[in-house]
Amino acid sequence: MYLTTEKKQEIFSKHGKSAADTGSAEGQVALFTFRINHLSQHLKANRHDFATERSLVKLVGKRKSLLDYLKNKDIARYRAIIAELGLRK
Repeated sequence: MYLTTEKKQEIFSKHGKSAADTGSAEGQVALFTFRINHLSQHLKANRHDFATERSLVKLVGKRKSLLDYLKNKDIARYRAIIAELGLRK
């Protein structure tokens, strides 16, 4: 499996306040980004997997909603997570 408990803890400890802080917006955005990258690689090899494509679109929407929330709530945190994950150029 690509997303183990250890990998989740690593993502949350790096981008959130701690490994146990799974609810922070930054941690969630980082987790969604990891999952989006994995699903994108899967779809490159399996072009006709429409269920995965739907899941990918839903994840992108969730990430966008969280980023919009961060942008409205605290622009400094938004800019930090965008730069850290390299989402926009």
